Amino acid sequence: MAKDKQYSSATLTRDEPAKKVPASTTPVAKPAPLRTSASEPTRRETAAAALPFGRQNYVLMLAGIATILAGFFIMSLDKEEFGFGFLGLTLGPIVVMSGFVIEFFAILARPKA
Repeated sequence: MAKDKQYSSATLTRDEPAKKVPASTTPVAKPAPLRTSASEPTRRETAAAALPFGRQNYVLMLAGIATILAGFFIMSLDKEEFGFGFLGLTLGPIVVMSGFVIEFFAILARPKA
């Protein structure tokens, strides 16, 4: 018959209970730093500072997009062949370019405080 293998002392057997490691000391929780309300900005101030555009900017952007779309619609109304009439060559592009100018000012306008 086969001989039983000898286990080293590092291997646990069924009869040998696992050694318990002594519990280390629990770390002491640090107290939370006290906050002063005067030094910290309120939530509304930090949210307003984080947004790059104000309400006026977004209204101007929407107006610019509407103007651009209106210019393309005007160009599509031209009854001349290939859109070579007044609406397709003159009025529509002028309206589209004015929409891009509105967008330019919408981006550069400073938001009101």
